[in-house]
Amino acid sequence: MNGELGLLEEDVAERIATAADEVAEGKHDDQFPIDVFQTGSGTSSNMNANEVIANLAGEGVHPNDHVNMGQSTNDVFPSAIHLAALSEATDSLLPALERLASALSAKADEFADLVKAGRTHLMDAVPVTLGQEFAGYATQVRLGAERVADALPRVAQIPLGGTAAGTGLNTHPEFAARVRARLSEATGLEIEPPADPFEAQAARDALVELSGALKVVAVSLTKIANDIALMGSGPRTGLGELSLPELQKGSSIMPGKVNPVACEIVLQVAAQVIGDDVAITIAGSQGNFELNVRMPIIARNVLEQIKLLSYASLAFAERCVEGIEANVEVLQRNAESTPAIATALNPYIGYDKATEIVREAVASKRTIREVALEKGVDEETLDKALDLKAMTRGVKPAPTG
Repeated sequence: MNGELGLLEEDVAERIATAADEVAEGKHDDQFPIDVFQTGSGTSSNMNANEVIANLAGEGVHPNDHVNMGQSTNDVFPSAIHLAALSEATDSLLPALERLASALSAKADEFADLVKAGRTHLMDAVPVTLGQEFAGYATQVRLGAERVADALPRVAQIPLGGTAAGTGLNTHPEFAARVRARLSEATGLEIEPPADPFEAQAARDALVELSGALKVVAVSLTKIANDIALMGSGPRTGLGELSLPELQKGSSIMPGKVNPVACEIVLQVAAQVIGDDVAITIAGSQGNFELNVRMPIIARNVLEQIKLLSYASLAFAERCVEGIEANVEVLQRNAESTPAIATALNPYIGYDKATEIVREAVASKRTIREVALEKGVDEETLDKALDLKAMTRGVKPAPTG
């Protein structure tokens, strides 16, 4: 070993590389008993790896002097977390989100001409199309994927080479750059040096940022899953606007009950992801001086977030969204009966008179058209104003006369 340059003898280096490959392939997973909740730097896990590799490499290989040469837990452990998060987000989560967005977009096209009652504050609002709602969901998911992707270039900055405190003490000057190049070649990922080595070891802000983006995805999925579950509620006493795929028996006692299972999976995953983000936020704030010392929980939670969101997005697309059917008659009936269609009369008769018509229609359980005719609004005006499809396009006919 050349201590001055930090170089390993060729034979030792080859044996360590072979042993490390075996570990990476999962052949010795049973030799890693360390719990995730350990010393905050991850030294327990790092030394576990160093010792397993040294023993596999054979006689004369030391876990610290050889396997750990040029490195410290303080730069290796966060580098491993960043690489794992970068890889899983790139290769699993982003494709899963695109699959879900594509499924929602396909339904948006399928439902483009189906007019339904809009709802704000959970109350009747002006008509929209079911396709417009699903297009909004698809865009939510795609914007979430963009937020995740926007965070990844900073996750890709790994602190390797900083050793104990960011100064690079005891490492070869070319070590970090060579390893980054090898990692990029092996993974196909763009791996970058840190913007500043002291920031890269003292803080885990890039992972906090990524977790925040994952939380936004969870929030979006919560809104979408809740909407779809509500529109599928019933079949007799709920909204009944959608029919959701039947994945399993909905009750151990009530025959024929169908529950929004996939929606409920998504809602539970989202709750867990949001909870994980809270812990990551707290852990990220614990970067006292030169090192964050809450890294194991950050690693555990951010990888769980990515795994859960990837699974839930694919399951939601495949087991729910792609099989959704619209109940056209219910949609049409709700669209025609919502009192909010009187909004389109405002340019013709004014807000106050339209309000009077709405109140009487609701009280008497009659349609807006029936009451408006009684109040003296002519048929031609009603035909122009109460065109439901025109309302969904934002058409505002000018008053006649």
